[in-house]
Amino acid sequence: MLATRLSRPLSRLPGKTLSACDRENGARRPLLLGSTSFIPIGRRTYASAAEPVGSKAVLVTGCDSGFGFSLAKHLHSKGFLVFAGCLMKDKGHDGVKELDSLNSDRLRTVQLNVCSSEEVAEVNLWGTVRMTKSFLPLIRRAKGRVVNISSMLGRMANPARSPYCITKFGVEAFSDCLRYEMYPLGVKVSVVEPGNFIAATSLYSPESIQAIAKKMWEELPEVVRKDYGKKYFDEKIAKMETYCSSGSTDTSPVIDAVTHALTATTPYTRYHPMDYYWWLRMQIMTHLPGAISDMIYIR
Repeated sequence: MLATRLSRPLSRLPGKTLSACDRENGARRPLLLGSTSFIPIGRRTYASAAEPVGSKAVLVTGCDSGFGFSLAKHLHSKGFLVFAGCLMKDKGHDGVKELDSLNSDRLRTVQLNVCSSEEVAEVNLWGTVRMTKSFLPLIRRAKGRVVNISSMLGRMANPARSPYCITKFGVEAFSDCLRYEMYPLGVKVSVVEPGNFIAATSLYSPESIQAIAKKMWEELPEVVRKDYGKKYFDEKIAKMETYCSSGSTDTSPVIDAVTHALTATTPYTRYHPMDYYWWLRMQIMTHLPGAISDMIYIR
């Protein structure tokens, strides 16, 4: 999902307010890091002051369900002019590709290590890139903002989720490069990395998982079937079914994070709306040697 603020009043363009050194007296001052959301709190209070909404417009994609649907309604209630992109359900996944509506969670139910990475990347990664590039001229002129929805799995890999992880790692890299390139032009880029919100977004159902699994098994090459075996495949499907009711049931931490990224005077580089377990796991897997994190979580 992509949220892009398209316009800002010219009278409130951001200035360069942070410096490592005070030029008047030479005193050293601490730098404010881009991502200060290190406290793993489900509902947190952001410190940065918010800019007035005024007549600002925002484009939100993936609004037919999940975070996008909730975010579009929330931003509208705040006074934004909201342009909401939705999935064309009568056209299935072809509609997703045609619209680039970026409903990345729509394909989460096929995230097994035997499914096609290309199918997931077409929407999750390349859809995000195409949509951003399409609106970038307007964003540059307005000195607006780009907020990309990644995932905690864009920072740490997970068994049987390789296609999804690949695309979300790509969204992280794309967003970082875009942030570097847009900084001289006054455009701010943020990434929101939600934890487990499956229960809140109703992305899974046992019936849909079974239907997709049946189709996947039938279409697998014979060599893949032999290497993995039906037992291994069924175990992974059963594990996917346990996710249907897992995670937080409240999407407000994600909505609050995106809203802050769009309205704050100094938005963060990264937001981490997730519970303590996933926040701690992400820190361990991204900061400690791989041998340690593998021993704790993989082996």
